[in-house]
Amino acid sequence: MFNHNQYFDGAVASLAFEDNGIAATVGVMKAGEYRFSTGAAERMTVVSGELSIKLEGSDNWQDYQAGGEFAIAANSYFDVKVVRDSSYLCHYLP
Repeated sequence: MFNHNQYFDGAVASLAFEDNGIAATVGVMKAGEYRFSTGAAERMTVVSGELSIKLEGSDNWQDYQAGGEFAIAANSYFDVKVVRDSSYLCHYLP
């Protein structure tokens, strides 16, 4: 079963699914700036496009292109600058 989610007036959309027993989402983001909060720890993979990420507690932005991965701690937030329309895969870590 897939669950469809939309955020920021449809500028970010994802489909939630389960991958080998691990919850995951695959989605797209329009160019822009967003803040996301987390419940579970996450591992994000940029599938296409380009993202700049600033994790909670950091003053530094990190750039990620297709194939790049980054981790986000549980119960935190992260800021995203989507340089150009992008797609991603997110695994929620146990």
